[in-house]
Amino acid sequence: MKILLTGYAGFIGSHTLDRLLADGHHVIGVDNFDSFYDRSLKTANIQAHTDHPDLELLEADLADYETYQKLSFLVGNDSIDAIIHLAAKAGVRPSIEDPVGYQRANVIATQNLLEFAKYSEIKQFVFASSSSVYGVNPNVPWSEEDHVLQPISPYASTKVSCELMGHVYSKLYGIRFLGLRFFTVYGPRQRPDLAINKFVRLIEAGEAIPVFGDGNTRRDYTFIDDIIEAIISSLNYQATNYELINLGNDHTVTLSQMIETINEVIGKKAIVDRQPEQPGDVPQTWADVSKAKKLLNYNPQTGFRDGIEHFISSTQMR
Repeated sequence: MKILLTGYAGFIGSHTLDRLLADGHHVIGVDNFDSFYDRSLKTANIQAHTDHPDLELLEADLADYETYQKLSFLVGNDSIDAIIHLAAKAGVRPSIEDPVGYQRANVIATQNLLEFAKYSEIKQFVFASSSSVYGVNPNVPWSEEDHVLQPISPYASTKVSCELMGHVYSKLYGIRFLGLRFFTVYGPRQRPDLAINKFVRLIEAGEAIPVFGDGNTRRDYTFIDDIIEAIISSLNYQATNYELINLGNDHTVTLSQMIETINEVIGKKAIVDRQPEQPGDVPQTWADVSKAKKLLNYNPQTGFRDGIEHFISSTQMR
């Protein structure tokens, strides 16, 4: 297949790129190398593939019209079989500081890409959504059948907007839109601002870790390999034209448990800098993954401690 992959140099994107090329697909990658974190980390994520014969890369902004002219030139007379749209401005807390920037990078860029899919007659569109769309929802585990979404951050609201836009394009233009709601993905190459990555580095360095709240917030941590399996499976899904699908581990871990696990694996105790709860953070996330199991044969394999061990060993090797 010929796949258009956005956000190819990021955490999830680079793992997706690894798998697509390993499976023999031809990939056209788009990434704007957003300055949210160090460009060198993204370059390192993809350095093994820069000369791959089945890879064409474009550094460009998906919110700019000119990007699609460049894409059309790259594609030429060939056709694209599917889009995997992972590019976005990520992060709940930063979105509160820059809501307009998040709207542009996430919503406008996604609409532009859906327009490109419409005019290019690309019928498979896999979209990276987020567990943050559920907001503060006490009905756990969270199910896709719960239609009362109350996002509490600009980032979360952009993901809801994109899901709804996908429904419009699915109904009007026959684009199969699969919104994959990721639940706290972690593993090798994780963004440096995310808790597990940050805590590991600080604990190893003997520095204090910032802990917001009392440590009882809970997250459904999902290892990157399990997420990649679901993304690849979604490329071949054809039963319906619009689906929203949770991708979690169906198991929650408290912030305190997460820190204790890192302590045990590293063999060093964290110095905790207790801070107030942050705006936009939800008290818990927990995925009902029964729909993913049914539609995508999704079966997460990596337990939390095993995932932390994989992450720490990969970080030490890098």
